[in-house]
Amino acid sequence: MKLDLLVFGAHPDDAELGAGATIAKTVAAGKKVGIIDLTRGELGTRGTAEIRDREAAKAAEILGLAIRENMGFADGFFRNDREHQLAIIRQIRRFRPERVLCNAVDDRHIDHGRGSSLVSDACFLSGLVKIDTRLEGDDHWQEPWRPKQVYHYIQWKNLVPDVVVDVTGFMEKKLEAIHAYASQFFDPDSEEPETPISSRNFTDSVSYRARDLGRLIGVEYAEGFTAERPVAVDSLEQLI
Repeated sequence: MKLDLLVFGAHPDDAELGAGATIAKTVAAGKKVGIIDLTRGELGTRGTAEIRDREAAKAAEILGLAIRENMGFADGFFRNDREHQLAIIRQIRRFRPERVLCNAVDDRHIDHGRGSSLVSDACFLSGLVKIDTRLEGDDHWQEPWRPKQVYHYIQWKNLVPDVVVDVTGFMEKKLEAIHAYASQFFDPDSEEPETPISSRNFTDSVSYRARDLGRLIGVEYAEGFTAERPVAVDSLEQLI
């Protein structure tokens, strides 16, 4: 299956928090979108890997994803090395996305920045013809593929975006997908330990950040992304 947009997240819920409304808007436009989670979030304070598997599947259904898969990398301990790069390259060549979204380049959680560089490096390497991704006993040759653009969504830290997407009309879908992760976010009846993302303030911040980015571009809601290279347009008329 060829995807128009492939979104990577170090943990289940990263993609929804950082780009959920953009994903929903892209799906609504008839595009094929997938999410690949690098880990199962097994080191998370609240819930379990099994619970988060179910939550991720529910969020995928809400967003209307074409695929959602999990790499099963070690939460907190995966590395940007040859082994992990090759695993990501196999997925990029398998789904041949036009565009890739991935974790913030710099963030509070060490997995976010590491996941960002891992996916970014793999997107470049995936275009090199001499990289052979065949596993032992597998004779299927994967053709090289390099996505046209790689963008990084914004997470805990308030990074300055290079691209801001109008997502007015899609925040409700984003919030519904986020709330699929009931184990992770604000629940006044939960007996789980408190974490930085389990407070009402954090949940509210998802909406007020989107409102603030929307304010900056003159719309109701927006999501921001950083780019690895200048954003190109055919003419100034393409800019809204």
